[in-house]
Amino acid sequence: MYRIVHREDLTPTIHLFRIAAPIVARKALAGQFIILRIDEEGERIPLTIADYDREEGTVTVVFMEVGKTSCRLACLKQGDSVVTFTGPLGLPTETEKVGTVCCVGGGFGTATIYPIARAMKEAGNRVISIIGFRNRDLAFWEDKMKSVSDEIIVTTDDGSLGRKGLVTEPLKELCEAGRLNQVVAIGPIPMMKFVSKTTEPFGVHTVVSLNPVMVDGTGMCGACRVSVGGATRFVCVDGPDFDGHKVNWDELAARNQIYRENEKLAMELWQCEVCASEQQGKGVPARG
Repeated sequence: MYRIVHREDLTPTIHLFRIAAPIVARKALAGQFIILRIDEEGERIPLTIADYDREEGTVTVVFMEVGKTSCRLACLKQGDSVVTFTGPLGLPTETEKVGTVCCVGGGFGTATIYPIARAMKEAGNRVISIIGFRNRDLAFWEDKMKSVSDEIIVTTDDGSLGRKGLVTEPLKELCEAGRLNQVVAIGPIPMMKFVSKTTEPFGVHTVVSLNPVMVDGTGMCGACRVSVGGATRFVCVDGPDFDGHKVNWDELAARNQIYRENEKLAMELWQCEVCASEQQGKGVPARG
């Protein structure tokens, strides 16, 4: 069992868990991920490592409430445990010195771009970070990103915090000024797609971290396959980082929608269980 030693609600729907996992913490590097299960009958879900502390033996993950399992995970409290916490998985982000690197985080992707920005800074790069949110209420970690960046730009869709607009707007300006040697982007698929489309005409190498449907996380099931440069790759063992200019974004988006109706039904059934349990005074179901 892996105990949650700290819980923090970054926004109403985005949560941080620091989990005691000494073996994972000992090997973790920026850009890698873990797969956890809440209980023995639970779904396996991949979560990118947001931070790690080798001395404390903990790994930090940040997740958003989207479907049944992530909402169940959000019901756990500090002191609770998850049954499995497997990792680190995937290849770490390459963080050698290249010059000026722009780290772009969209929404909850801000949490997972943080260790990469830190590693890029430690490698001797100049780091410009752009983090974007729908509005002020969904923003978090601006100070943490400032601590590992030479320059930071915050955007919100509605202008309630920082600059009004999308992350691609200041990114294009930086490209036009010839200031960037590399871009690393993490966030929703549409955001990473358009970051890649923005940098492509300028020839700026762009790395994206993909999070497709995934089951085993070790290359056996093939669920996380993506087309990159016309070839099939498996995100769990060949990634999660890929050249954003070579990803088949439309195929990736379509594959991520395959189980949407199943996920919707599972969520509805679980919510019914929760309601029934609350009416009986039993609290939230631990399994399902």
